[in-house]
Amino acid sequence: MLASPRHLNLRLEYGGHRPISEVLDAWPVLPVTLIPTPFTPLDPKWGKRWYNRLTALQSEHYNRICEIQIFNLSISWWERFAAAMQKPFPELTRLEVWVDDGDEVAVLPDSFLGGSAPRLRELILVGIPCPSIPKLLLSANGLVTLSLEDIPDYGYFSPDAMATALKVMTRLESLKLRFCPPQFPPDPESRPLPPNTRFVLPVLTQLTFEGVVHKYLEDLLARINTPLLDYLDITFSGSLNFNLPQLHRLIGHAEEFKTFDYARLLIFDDAIQLDLHPKTGTVDDRRHLQLQINCEELDWQILSLTRLCSSSLPFTLTSALEALQIEEDDLFFLQGKDAQWQKLLDPFTALTNLYLPNTIALPLLSGLLELSGERVTEVLPALQNLFIYPGYLPENSQKAIKMFVAARRRSGHSVSVHCGSRSEGWSDITEDLASRD
Repeated sequence: MLASPRHLNLRLEYGGHRPISEVLDAWPVLPVTLIPTPFTPLDPKWGKRWYNRLTALQSEHYNRICEIQIFNLSISWWERFAAAMQKPFPELTRLEVWVDDGDEVAVLPDSFLGGSAPRLRELILVGIPCPSIPKLLLSANGLVTLSLEDIPDYGYFSPDAMATALKVMTRLESLKLRFCPPQFPPDPESRPLPPNTRFVLPVLTQLTFEGVVHKYLEDLLARINTPLLDYLDITFSGSLNFNLPQLHRLIGHAEEFKTFDYARLLIFDDAIQLDLHPKTGTVDDRRHLQLQINCEELDWQILSLTRLCSSSLPFTLTSALEALQIEEDDLFFLQGKDAQWQKLLDPFTALTNLYLPNTIALPLLSGLLELSGERVTEVLPALQNLFIYPGYLPENSQKAIKMFVAARRRSGHSVSVHCGSRSEGWSDITEDLASRD
Protein backbone atom coordinates (compact mmCIF):
# COMPACT_ATOMS: atom_id res chain seq x y z
CA MET A 1 0.00 0.00 0.00
CA LEU A 2 2.68 2.49 0.97
CA ALA A 3 4.63 1.70 -2.19
CA SER A 4 1.75 2.88 -4.42
CA PRO A 5 -0.06 5.65 -2.51
CA ARG A 6 -1.09 7.61 -5.61
CA HIS A 7 -2.32 4.55 -7.47
CA LEU A 8 -4.52 3.60 -4.47
CA ASN A 9 -5.76 7.21 -4.05
CA LEU A 10 -4.69 7.30 -0.41
CA ARG A 11 -5.27 10.40 1.73
CA LEU A 12 -3.78 11.48 5.04
CA GLU A 13 -6.51 13.03 7.23
CA TYR A 14 -5.17 15.79 9.44
CA GLY A 15 -7.22 17.29 12.28
CA GLY A 16 -4.56 19.41 13.94
CA HIS A 17 -3.92 17.25 17.00
CA ARG A 18 -0.14 17.61 16.45
CA PRO A 19 1.98 19.97 14.32
CA ILE A 20 1.80 18.88 10.70
CA SER A 21 5.59 18.51 10.38
CA GLU A 22 5.54 15.81 13.09
CA VAL A 23 2.69 14.00 11.37
CA LEU A 24 4.23 14.04 7.90
CA ASP A 25 7.58 12.79 9.20
CA ALA A 26 5.89 9.48 10.04
CA TRP A 27 4.29 9.02 6.63
CA PRO A 28 5.36 8.83 2.99
CA VAL A 29 4.35 11.57 0.60
CA LEU A 30 0.55 11.47 0.63
CA PRO A 31 -2.06 14.10 -0.29
CA VAL A 32 -3.40 15.74 2.88
CA THR A 33 -7.03 16.37 3.84
CA LEU A 34 -7.69 18.99 6.52
CA ILE A 35 -10.69 17.60 8.39
CA PRO A 36 -12.86 19.47 10.93
CA THR A 37 -12.71 18.73 14.63
CA PRO A 38 -15.80 18.87 16.89
CA PHE A 39 -16.57 22.43 17.99
CA THR A 40 -16.10 22.36 21.78
CA PRO A 41 -15.31 25.88 23.06
CA LEU A 42 -14.75 24.58 26.60
CA ASP A 43 -12.05 22.21 25.39
CA PRO A 44 -8.70 24.04 25.77
CA LYS A 45 -7.22 21.85 23.03
CA TRP A 46 -9.73 23.03 20.40
CA GLY A 47 -7.96 26.34 19.79
CA LYS A 48 -4.60 24.58 19.53
CA ARG A 49 -5.97 22.14 16.95
CA TRP A 50 -7.33 24.97 14.83
CA TYR A 51 -4.01 26.80 15.15
CA ASN A 52 -2.16 23.69 13.93
CA ARG A 53 -4.44 23.44 10.89
CA LEU A 54 -3.93 27.12 10.12
CA THR A 55 -0.17 26.63 10.44
CA ALA A 56 -0.40 23.73 7.99
CA LEU A 57 -1.89 26.11 5.40
CA GLN A 58 1.00 28.52 5.96
CA SER A 59 3.74 25.87 5.98
CA GLU A 60 5.89 24.55 3.15
CA HIS A 61 3.58 21.52 3.03
CA TYR A 62 0.60 23.52 1.70
CA ASN A 63 1.17 22.15 -1.80
CA ARG A 64 0.24 18.65 -0.56
CA ILE A 65 -3.21 19.71 0.70
CA CYS A 66 -5.92 18.33 -1.55
CA GLU A 67 -9.05 18.86 0.59
CA ILE A 68 -10.02 21.47 3.18
CA GLN A 69 -13.04 21.31 5.48
CA ILE A 70 -13.36 24.16 7.96
CA PHE A 71 -16.47 24.71 10.12
CA ASN A 72 -17.52 27.24 12.81
CA LEU A 73 -15.14 29.98 11.78
CA SER A 74 -15.35 33.18 13.84
CA ILE A 75 -14.53 36.60 12.40
CA SER A 76 -10.95 36.60 13.67
CA TRP A 77 -10.24 33.04 12.53
CA TRP A 78 -11.80 33.77 9.12
CA GLU A 79 -9.45 36.71 8.53
CA ARG A 80 -6.42 34.59 9.39
CA PHE A 81 -7.69 31.72 7.24
CA ALA A 82 -8.35 34.02 4.25
CA ALA A 83 -4.85 35.49 4.59
CA ALA A 84 -3.33 31.98 4.54
CA MET A 85 -5.32 31.09 1.39
CA GLN A 86 -4.05 33.93 -0.82
CA LYS A 87 -1.80 31.69 -2.90
CA PRO A 88 -2.37 28.82 -5.35
CA PHE A 89 -2.96 25.36 -3.87
CA PRO A 90 -1.87 23.12 -6.76
CA GLU A 91 -3.40 19.89 -5.36
CA LEU A 92 -6.64 21.34 -3.97
CA THR A 93 -9.74 19.53 -5.27
CA ARG A 94 -12.28 20.21 -2.48
CA LEU A 95 -12.85 23.32 -0.36
CA GLU A 96 -15.66 23.62 2.20
CA VAL A 97 -15.75 26.58 4.62
CA TRP A 98 -18.54 27.55 7.05
CA VAL A 99 -18.58 30.84 8.98
CA ASP A 100 -20.48 31.15 12.26
CA ASP A 101 -24.10 32.30 11.90
CA GLY A 102 -24.56 36.01 12.48
CA ASP A 103 -20.93 37.00 12.08
CA GLU A 104 -20.33 39.84 9.58
CA VAL A 105 -17.06 38.79 8.05
CA ALA A 106 -14.77 40.47 5.55
CA VAL A 107 -15.40 39.72 1.89
CA LEU A 108 -13.52 37.01 0.06
CA PRO A 109 -10.32 38.67 -1.24
CA ASP A 110 -9.62 38.86 -4.98
CA SER A 111 -6.35 37.03 -4.41
CA PHE A 112 -8.05 34.03 -2.76
CA LEU A 113 -6.32 30.83 -4.00
CA GLY A 114 -4.06 33.10 -5.99
CA GLY A 115 -7.01 33.81 -8.26
CA SER A 116 -6.77 30.37 -9.82
CA ALA A 117 -8.21 26.95 -8.96
CA PRO A 118 -7.88 24.68 -12.03
CA ARG A 119 -8.01 21.37 -10.08
CA LEU A 120 -10.93 22.31 -7.83
CA ARG A 121 -13.87 19.90 -8.09
CA GLU A 122 -16.05 20.91 -5.11
CA LEU A 123 -16.46 24.43 -3.72
CA ILE A 124 -18.80 25.02 -0.76
CA LEU A 125 -18.84 28.42 0.98
CA VAL A 126 -21.42 29.18 3.69
CA GLY A 127 -21.90 32.62 5.25
CA ILE A 128 -19.07 34.20 3.27
CA PRO A 129 -19.53 37.38 1.21
CA CYS A 130 -17.89 36.75 -2.13
CA PRO A 131 -18.56 39.50 -4.67
CA SER A 132 -15.42 38.57 -6.59
CA ILE A 133 -16.14 34.82 -6.73
CA PRO A 134 -17.04 34.82 -10.47
CA LYS A 135 -13.45 35.84 -11.29
CA LEU A 136 -12.08 32.84 -9.40
CA LEU A 137 -14.65 30.53 -10.98
CA LEU A 138 -13.43 31.42 -14.46
CA SER A 139 -10.35 29.30 -13.73
CA ALA A 140 -12.31 26.47 -12.08
CA ASN A 141 -13.64 24.84 -15.23
CA GLY A 142 -13.40 21.39 -13.64
CA LEU A 143 -15.95 22.11 -10.89
CA VAL A 144 -18.53 19.38 -10.28
CA THR A 145 -20.21 20.94 -7.22
CA LEU A 146 -20.65 24.67 -6.57
CA SER A 147 -22.53 25.73 -3.43
CA LEU A 148 -22.64 29.36 -2.22
CA GLU A 149 -25.02 29.68 0.74
CA ASP A 150 -26.12 32.33 3.23
CA ILE A 151 -24.65 35.05 1.00
CA PRO A 152 -25.11 38.45 2.69
CA ASP A 153 -26.24 41.44 0.64
CA TYR A 154 -22.75 42.97 0.65
CA GLY A 155 -21.50 39.79 -1.00
CA TYR A 156 -23.65 40.35 -4.09
CA PHE A 157 -22.49 39.30 -7.54
CA SER A 158 -24.57 39.88 -10.65
CA PRO A 159 -26.30 37.16 -12.69
CA ASP A 160 -24.27 38.33 -15.70
CA ALA A 161 -21.00 37.65 -13.88
CA MET A 162 -22.20 34.28 -12.58
CA ALA A 163 -23.41 33.21 -16.03
CA THR A 164 -20.04 34.13 -17.54
CA ALA A 165 -18.32 31.90 -14.97
CA LEU A 166 -20.78 29.04 -15.45
CA LYS A 167 -20.19 29.03 -19.19
CA VAL A 168 -16.82 27.30 -18.77
CA MET A 169 -18.11 24.68 -16.29
CA THR A 170 -19.01 21.86 -18.63
CA ARG A 171 -18.58 19.29 -15.83
CA LEU A 172 -20.84 21.03 -13.29
CA GLU A 173 -23.46 18.66 -11.83
CA SER A 174 -24.78 20.61 -8.83
CA LEU A 175 -25.33 24.38 -8.44
CA LYS A 176 -26.66 25.98 -5.24
CA LEU A 177 -27.14 29.73 -4.63
CA ARG A 178 -28.75 30.95 -1.40
CA PHE A 179 -28.94 34.70 -0.71
CA CYS A 180 -29.72 36.07 2.76
CA PRO A 181 -32.29 38.81 3.38
CA PRO A 182 -32.20 41.79 3.43
CA GLN A 183 -31.16 41.70 -0.14
CA PHE A 184 -29.86 43.61 -3.06
CA PRO A 185 -32.26 45.35 -5.48
CA PRO A 186 -32.65 43.93 -8.98
CA ASP A 187 -29.68 44.76 -11.17
CA PRO A 188 -30.92 47.50 -13.55
CA GLU A 189 -28.23 46.66 -16.09
CA SER A 190 -29.04 42.94 -16.18
CA ARG A 191 -31.35 41.97 -19.02
CA PRO A 192 -32.47 38.55 -20.27
CA LEU A 193 -30.57 37.51 -23.37
CA PRO A 194 -32.17 36.29 -26.61
CA PRO A 195 -32.67 32.49 -26.68
CA ASN A 196 -29.95 31.91 -29.27
CA THR A 197 -27.29 33.22 -26.86
CA ARG A 198 -27.96 30.62 -24.18
CA PHE A 199 -25.28 28.08 -23.35
CA VAL A 200 -25.70 24.51 -22.18
CA LEU A 201 -24.69 23.04 -18.84
CA PRO A 202 -24.60 19.52 -20.27
CA VAL A 203 -24.39 17.45 -17.05
CA LEU A 204 -26.11 19.72 -14.51
CA THR A 205 -28.70 17.64 -12.64
CA GLN A 206 -29.25 19.67 -9.43
CA LEU A 207 -30.17 23.35 -9.13
CA THR A 208 -31.03 25.13 -5.86
CA PHE A 209 -31.88 28.81 -5.48
CA GLU A 210 -33.14 30.87 -2.53
CA GLY A 211 -33.69 34.61 -2.51
CA VAL A 212 -36.09 37.49 -2.12
CA VAL A 213 -35.51 38.95 -5.58
CA HIS A 214 -36.80 36.45 -8.11
CA LYS A 215 -35.58 38.62 -11.01
CA TYR A 216 -32.05 37.44 -10.22
CA LEU A 217 -33.12 33.85 -10.88
CA GLU A 218 -34.92 34.83 -14.07
CA ASP A 219 -31.90 36.70 -15.43
CA LEU A 220 -29.64 33.74 -14.67
CA LEU A 221 -31.98 31.15 -16.16
CA ALA A 222 -32.34 33.23 -19.32
CA ARG A 223 -28.71 32.36 -20.08
CA ILE A 224 -28.62 28.59 -19.52
CA ASN A 225 -30.09 25.30 -20.74
CA THR A 226 -30.04 22.21 -18.49
CA PRO A 227 -31.21 19.14 -20.45
CA LEU A 228 -30.46 16.60 -17.66
CA LEU A 229 -32.00 18.51 -14.74
CA ASP A 230 -33.87 16.21 -12.33
CA TYR A 231 -33.54 18.08 -9.00
CA LEU A 232 -34.86 21.64 -8.65
CA ASP A 233 -35.30 23.45 -5.32
CA ILE A 234 -36.54 27.07 -5.43
CA THR A 235 -37.38 29.24 -2.39
CA PHE A 236 -38.80 32.77 -2.43
CA SER A 237 -39.80 35.10 0.39
CA GLY A 238 -43.23 36.65 0.46
CA SER A 239 -43.71 37.99 -3.07
CA LEU A 240 -47.04 37.96 -4.89
CA ASN A 241 -45.75 39.52 -8.12
CA PHE A 242 -44.45 36.38 -9.76
CA ASN A 243 -43.52 36.69 -13.41
CA LEU A 244 -41.29 33.73 -14.13
CA PRO A 245 -41.28 32.75 -17.83
CA GLN A 246 -37.66 31.54 -17.66
CA LEU A 247 -38.39 29.23 -14.72
CA HIS A 248 -41.43 27.98 -16.64
CA ARG A 249 -39.21 27.30 -19.67
CA LEU A 250 -36.58 25.50 -17.60
CA ILE A 251 -39.12 23.20 -15.95
CA GLY A 252 -40.97 22.57 -19.19
CA HIS A 253 -37.79 21.47 -21.00
CA ALA A 254 -36.68 19.06 -18.24
CA GLU A 255 -37.70 15.63 -19.51
CA GLU A 256 -37.32 14.01 -16.09
CA PHE A 257 -40.03 16.19 -14.50
CA LYS A 258 -42.55 14.93 -17.04
CA THR A 259 -42.44 11.51 -15.36
CA PHE A 260 -43.48 12.90 -11.95
CA ASP A 261 -47.01 12.04 -10.79
CA TYR A 262 -46.91 12.40 -6.99
CA ALA A 263 -47.11 15.73 -5.13
CA ARG A 264 -46.83 16.84 -1.50
CA LEU A 265 -48.14 20.16 -0.22
CA LEU A 266 -46.49 21.07 3.10
CA ILE A 267 -47.87 23.93 5.19
CA PHE A 268 -45.80 25.44 8.00
CA ASP A 269 -46.34 28.41 10.29
CA ASP A 270 -44.02 30.54 8.16
CA ALA A 271 -43.87 28.83 4.75
CA ILE A 272 -45.71 26.75 2.18
CA GLN A 273 -44.01 24.19 -0.03
CA LEU A 274 -45.01 22.08 -3.04
CA ASP A 275 -42.91 19.00 -3.88
CA LEU A 276 -43.26 16.87 -7.01
CA HIS A 277 -41.80 13.36 -7.10
CA PRO A 278 -41.39 10.47 -9.57
CA LYS A 279 -43.85 7.74 -10.36
CA THR A 280 -42.41 5.53 -7.64
CA GLY A 281 -45.05 6.99 -5.30
CA THR A 282 -42.41 7.62 -2.64
CA VAL A 283 -40.37 10.65 -1.71
CA ASP A 284 -37.07 10.64 -3.62
CA ASP A 285 -34.65 13.24 -2.24
CA ARG A 286 -32.36 12.78 -5.24
CA ARG A 287 -35.02 13.56 -7.85
CA HIS A 288 -37.68 16.14 -7.13
CA LEU A 289 -39.09 19.55 -7.98
CA GLN A 290 -39.69 21.80 -4.98
CA LEU A 291 -41.20 25.29 -4.84
CA GLN A 292 -41.35 27.09 -1.48
CA ILE A 293 -42.57 30.52 -0.40
CA ASN A 294 -41.71 31.99 2.99
CA CYS A 295 -44.73 33.84 4.41
CA GLU A 296 -46.96 33.38 7.46
CA GLU A 297 -50.70 33.86 6.86
CA LEU A 298 -52.46 30.84 5.34
CA ASP A 299 -54.47 32.88 2.83
CA TRP A 300 -51.27 34.59 1.64
CA GLN A 301 -49.52 31.23 1.46
CA ILE A 302 -52.22 29.71 -0.74
CA LEU A 303 -52.53 32.80 -2.94
CA SER A 304 -48.75 33.11 -3.38
CA LEU A 305 -48.28 29.45 -4.23
CA THR A 306 -51.21 29.56 -6.65
CA ARG A 307 -49.60 32.46 -8.53
CA LEU A 308 -46.16 30.88 -8.42
CA CYS A 309 -47.47 27.60 -9.84
CA SER A 310 -49.37 29.37 -12.62
CA SER A 311 -46.23 31.28 -13.65
CA SER A 312 -43.67 28.47 -13.36
CA LEU A 313 -45.35 25.05 -13.68
CA PRO A 314 -46.43 24.01 -17.19
CA PHE A 315 -50.04 22.76 -17.30
CA THR A 316 -48.79 19.52 -18.84
CA LEU A 317 -46.92 18.90 -15.58
CA THR A 318 -49.70 19.63 -13.07
CA SER A 319 -52.30 17.91 -15.23
CA ALA A 320 -50.27 14.68 -15.11
CA LEU A 321 -50.20 14.44 -11.31
CA GLU A 322 -52.23 11.53 -9.98
CA ALA A 323 -51.75 11.81 -6.18
CA LEU A 324 -51.53 14.79 -3.81
CA GLN A 325 -50.80 14.60 -0.09
CA ILE A 326 -51.34 17.71 2.05
CA GLU A 327 -49.40 17.94 5.30
CA GLU A 328 -49.25 20.60 7.99
CA ASP A 329 -46.58 21.15 10.61
CA ASP A 330 -48.84 22.28 13.47
CA LEU A 331 -51.73 19.95 14.32
CA PHE A 332 -54.13 22.84 15.02
CA PHE A 333 -52.68 25.41 12.65
CA LEU A 334 -55.30 24.96 9.93
CA GLN A 335 -58.40 24.55 12.07
CA GLY A 336 -60.91 27.27 11.30
CA LYS A 337 -58.69 28.78 8.60
CA ASP A 338 -60.22 29.76 5.27
CA ALA A 339 -58.38 29.90 1.97
CA GLN A 340 -58.96 29.78 -1.79
CA TRP A 341 -58.20 26.07 -2.08
CA GLN A 342 -60.14 25.62 -5.31
CA LYS A 343 -57.85 28.04 -7.18
CA LEU A 344 -54.77 26.14 -6.06
CA LEU A 345 -56.30 22.77 -6.97
CA ASP A 346 -57.66 23.88 -10.35
CA PRO A 347 -54.66 22.65 -12.43
CA PHE A 348 -54.72 19.13 -10.90
CA THR A 349 -57.11 17.75 -13.52
CA ALA A 350 -55.79 14.16 -13.47
CA LEU A 351 -55.67 13.81 -9.68
CA THR A 352 -57.28 10.53 -8.58
CA ASN A 353 -56.05 10.27 -4.96
CA LEU A 354 -56.13 13.11 -2.41
CA TYR A 355 -54.60 12.67 1.07
CA LEU A 356 -55.75 15.13 3.76
CA PRO A 357 -54.96 15.51 7.48
CA ASN A 358 -58.22 15.52 9.46
CA THR A 359 -57.55 19.12 10.56
CA ILE A 360 -57.77 20.40 7.00
CA ALA A 361 -60.66 18.29 5.70
CA LEU A 362 -63.33 20.70 6.99
CA PRO A 363 -62.00 24.03 5.58
CA LEU A 364 -60.85 22.54 2.27
CA LEU A 365 -63.99 20.54 1.51
CA SER A 366 -66.24 23.36 2.73
CA GLY A 367 -64.53 25.62 0.21
CA LEU A 368 -65.14 23.11 -2.58
CA LEU A 369 -68.80 22.73 -1.54
CA GLU A 370 -69.31 26.44 -2.14
CA LEU A 371 -68.80 25.81 -5.85
CA SER A 372 -72.04 25.67 -7.79
CA GLY A 373 -73.28 23.91 -10.90
CA GLU A 374 -70.65 22.36 -13.14
CA ARG A 375 -67.85 23.89 -11.04
CA VAL A 376 -68.43 21.11 -8.48
CA THR A 377 -66.63 18.68 -10.79
CA GLU A 378 -64.45 21.14 -12.69
CA VAL A 379 -62.11 21.17 -9.69
CA LEU A 380 -60.47 17.73 -9.31
CA PRO A 381 -62.66 16.16 -12.05
CA ALA A 382 -60.82 12.81 -11.95
CA LEU A 383 -60.84 12.42 -8.14
CA GLN A 384 -61.75 8.87 -7.09
CA ASN A 385 -60.36 8.44 -3.57
CA LEU A 386 -60.21 10.74 -0.55
CA PHE A 387 -57.82 9.56 2.18
CA ILE A 388 -58.19 11.13 5.66
CA TYR A 389 -55.41 10.67 8.21
CA PRO A 390 -54.76 9.90 10.99
CA GLY A 391 -57.62 7.55 11.91
CA TYR A 392 -59.65 9.93 14.10
CA LEU A 393 -62.32 11.91 12.22
CA PRO A 394 -63.90 14.90 14.05
CA GLU A 395 -67.71 15.20 13.84
CA ASN A 396 -67.66 18.55 12.02
CA SER A 397 -65.34 17.06 9.41
CA GLN A 398 -67.61 14.03 9.02
CA LYS A 399 -70.49 16.30 8.02
CA ALA A 400 -68.38 18.18 5.44
CA ILE A 401 -67.05 14.93 3.98
CA LYS A 402 -70.54 13.44 3.78
CA MET A 403 -71.87 16.51 1.94
CA PHE A 404 -68.89 16.47 -0.43
CA VAL A 405 -69.36 12.79 -1.28
CA ALA A 406 -73.09 13.32 -1.87
CA ALA A 407 -72.47 16.31 -4.14
CA ARG A 408 -69.94 14.38 -6.21
CA ARG A 409 -72.27 11.40 -6.47
CA ARG A 410 -75.13 13.59 -7.74
CA SER A 411 -72.83 14.98 -10.42
CA GLY A 412 -71.86 11.48 -11.58
CA HIS A 413 -68.31 11.62 -10.20
CA SER A 414 -68.39 9.36 -7.14
CA VAL A 415 -65.62 9.53 -4.55
CA SER A 416 -64.66 6.86 -2.02
CA VAL A 417 -63.52 7.93 1.46
CA HIS A 418 -60.79 6.08 3.34
CA CYS A 419 -59.60 6.66 6.90
CA GLY A 420 -56.31 5.51 8.47
CA SER A 421 -52.67 5.91 7.50
CA ARG A 422 -50.09 4.61 5.04
CA SER A 423 -48.30 2.64 7.74
CA GLU A 424 -51.36 1.00 9.34
CA GLY A 425 -53.57 0.73 6.28
CA TRP A 426 -56.81 2.35 5.11
CA SER A 427 -60.45 1.55 5.84
CA ASP A 428 -63.20 2.44 3.35
CA ILE A 429 -65.79 4.42 5.32
CA THR A 430 -67.85 5.69 2.38
CA GLU A 431 -70.96 3.62 3.10
CA ASP A 432 -70.61 4.15 6.85
CA LEU A 433 -70.67 7.92 6.34
CA ALA A 434 -73.68 7.66 4.00
CA SER A 435 -75.67 5.76 6.64
CA ARG A 436 -75.15 8.34 9.39
CA ASP A 437 -77.71 11.04 10.11
